[in-house]
Amino acid sequence: MIERYSGISPKGDLILLRKLADRLADKTFLHINSTREGGGVAEILQRMIPIMSSLGIKARWDVITGDDRFFDMTKKVHNALQGYPETIDEDMWDHHRAVNETNATLLDLEADATIIHDPQPLPLINFRKNGVWIWRCHIDVSNPQKDVFGEIGKYVSKFDAALYSVSRFAGGMSRNEFIVSPSIDPLAEKNRELGRNEIEETARRLDIPLDRPVVLQVSRFDRFKDPTGVIMAYRKVKKYNDCVLVLAGSPATDDPEGAAVLNEVRQFASNDPDVRILLLPPFSDKDINALQRIAAVILQKSLKEGFGLTVTEGMWKGKPVIGGAAGGIPLQITHGVTGFLVHSIEGTAFRIRQLLNNSDMAGRMGQQAREYVRRHFLITRQVRDYLAVWYALSEGMKSLIEL
Repeated sequence: MIERYSGISPKGDLILLRKLADRLADKTFLHINSTREGGGVAEILQRMIPIMSSLGIKARWDVITGDDRFFDMTKKVHNALQGYPETIDEDMWDHHRAVNETNATLLDLEADATIIHDPQPLPLINFRKNGVWIWRCHIDVSNPQKDVFGEIGKYVSKFDAALYSVSRFAGGMSRNEFIVSPSIDPLAEKNRELGRNEIEETARRLDIPLDRPVVLQVSRFDRFKDPTGVIMAYRKVKKYNDCVLVLAGSPATDDPEGAAVLNEVRQFASNDPDVRILLLPPFSDKDINALQRIAAVILQKSLKEGFGLTVTEGMWKGKPVIGGAAGGIPLQITHGVTGFLVHSIEGTAFRIRQLLNNSDMAGRMGQQAREYVRRHFLITRQVRDYLAVWYALSEGMKSLIEL
């Protein structure tokens, strides 16, 4: 399978990936998160597990289950870690632990390396059996609510290492901390090349006009993605440029606030016929791919962001992306080179108009954006990084350098 990436991924990544895999062959690598659908974590794992398996590593992916109370609480934790004020009492923390204790009896936790993704399954560390245990934080914890951060830290300190997407997210919760950026798979349905007929079929089915420029944001319906701010920016642009706004997202089973935010967005759009709000079913990868290729401008106007893989996806399609200067978005967008970083609704509207009115500049930015993703944010590089961290923790830094 790894041979399929030759000529796409950087050659050095593939060489090191094979060397690491040779050292770790036949060992078991377990990933645990809280959902198999919706959001970047699940998408990455869907693509990563087969790649690791093809390299001779016994990779597995398990998902914890919980009730509505559990996911309501973990959403509050997610919000609090991103700086939004939340009240989480001791009963909620007790329920968090109890749900994970039940899951520990249902899961096979025997593995040479285990990665726990985000706060939902964190208490599983209390039931570790063997091997290296790593916590993977995918969210923006640069300015967390201190009491919630402290409770999370009690678990994270028990891990062998913690991984973050951006260096400023690292907070001293683990004695070993590493920076590993997320990635996209260029061969996945969401990112593969599409023919013109496939793109036009999607446009017809989703009622997206092709005779006017399309401004697109793909994201979960989450307040931190600022969908109402996107609509306000579009309204400013609409005074001068005839365009269509598309807000597209899929539900996530571990995000109980999504439906409420979607309703708020629909009400805020005020039945504007040129605002398309699309709630796509899970695994609508081809439709998202087509939408990103249709778009003249792609937005990710996040107020808080762990990384923002929709930025990566848009850049891979050779499109200029306008992103909020938050989380991992500035790691991807070099302002004025691969896209634009914005801090306000007015700034967003200005940059949209700039790209709509200058197709040559938009084309140059898109080409540079695609190459930047190729060099830094493809899945082969992330698998390489995960294996390198595992090897470093199990064999020592000296052996890694000698490799």
